[in-house]
Amino acid sequence: MENNNNPWKRSLNELKTIGEKISLNVMLFSVLKAPDRIVEVSLPLKMDNGEIKIFKGFRVQHNNILGPYKGGIRYHKNVNLDEIKALAFWMTMKNALIDVPFGGGKGGIKVDPKTLSEGELEKLTRLFTKRIKDVIGPHKDVPAPDVNTNSKIMAWIADEYSKLNGKDALAVVTGKPVEKGGSEGRKEATGMGGMYALAAALKKLEFDKKNPTVAVSGFGNVGRYIASFLQSNGFKIVAVSDSKGGIYIPDGISDIENLEKYKESKGFLAGCYCVGSVCDINNREKRGGKDISPKELLELPVDILIPAALENVITKENADKIQAKIVFEMANGPTTLEADEILSKKGITVIPDILANSGGVAVSYFEWYQNLHNEKWSKDEVFKKLKQKMEKAVDNVFETSKKFKVTLREASYILALKKIESVWGNKKD
Repeated sequence: MENNNNPWKRSLNELKTIGEKISLNVMLFSVLKAPDRIVEVSLPLKMDNGEIKIFKGFRVQHNNILGPYKGGIRYHKNVNLDEIKALAFWMTMKNALIDVPFGGGKGGIKVDPKTLSEGELEKLTRLFTKRIKDVIGPHKDVPAPDVNTNSKIMAWIADEYSKLNGKDALAVVTGKPVEKGGSEGRKEATGMGGMYALAAALKKLEFDKKNPTVAVSGFGNVGRYIASFLQSNGFKIVAVSDSKGGIYIPDGISDIENLEKYKESKGFLAGCYCVGSVCDINNREKRGGKDISPKELLELPVDILIPAALENVITKENADKIQAKIVFEMANGPTTLEADEILSKKGITVIPDILANSGGVAVSYFEWYQNLHNEKWSKDEVFKKLKQKMEKAVDNVFETSKKFKVTLREASYILALKKIESVWGNKKD
């Protein structure tokens, strides 16, 4: 990874730039420059065939001034410490911005989960939980799902942690299945929150084009839900991609639900040209569509581009080719520093990750609260509270951007750092 694209170096640069702009307390700046704690563990696992493989796991606790550390656990073959440190830092900022009483944390295991059986995945998850059990807990550090992890994996963590501690501790993780203490609406929360934030931002930008065109890069939990919600609200989804490829239909993809079913059955999106409930590559010409690479999707002539997969997909190499009017960051850190500058000079509005995708952690907070207070909220209640949080955050960011004459990303960091500084100042005294 190039230094300029190193996510940890990027996050430190963001901290330094905004810290100087708002004259952040120098001691607090030093505190935020390094994680509070880094846990690195070895995970020797006996595979189904008897072979022993050793995996590496991480949990980074960046800062807990606002409350328990909070952030997802990802399973990915490219997981590395600098990435996890940056993601933990961004969680600190995101939680402050969306105004939930959490600090920032993140974890991961360097593994390709697709190469493991379900039994191996469960054993690995339970072993990881044993290794980090002393540093997590409902009032210490509350993990959640992330890339390649889901509600089932969260249930395994909660179960293992509860066994190890001799009592039920549902609030140790969020993103659990609803029947095992999860919140209604948690699965779709990041996508739904994104839709609320985008709708509010478009009003602020006075962008009132009917049926805006959208390309979504990444079709995991986040990408598929925001695509579905936007389509239901009059947006025209013209392209989607996953890591293996994608499809582009200028007249609009007719049915995201069929696309989801196709992806679940085949394991990829390429070739899914649906007419009614029949998805068939032979429909491609009828629909005027074409197969595209993930890279090509980013450069399509659309109104809104939504990177919803991994970091560093918009770089100095392709930023000048971006044709979208708005980049709405549903992934964490999808735009490098150099790319950010290029997009800004081109007049492309970037709605930053710590604002755009904060719906997930907002509903994670709702789940944690319900677990601790033995409450159960309806999906309508959850989404109503989520809408209020997202719209308030968008209002604050646009207001701060105007006041300081800065980008929306810089405004988001200003708000987050000011919030942390005010709480830190009170605690310090």
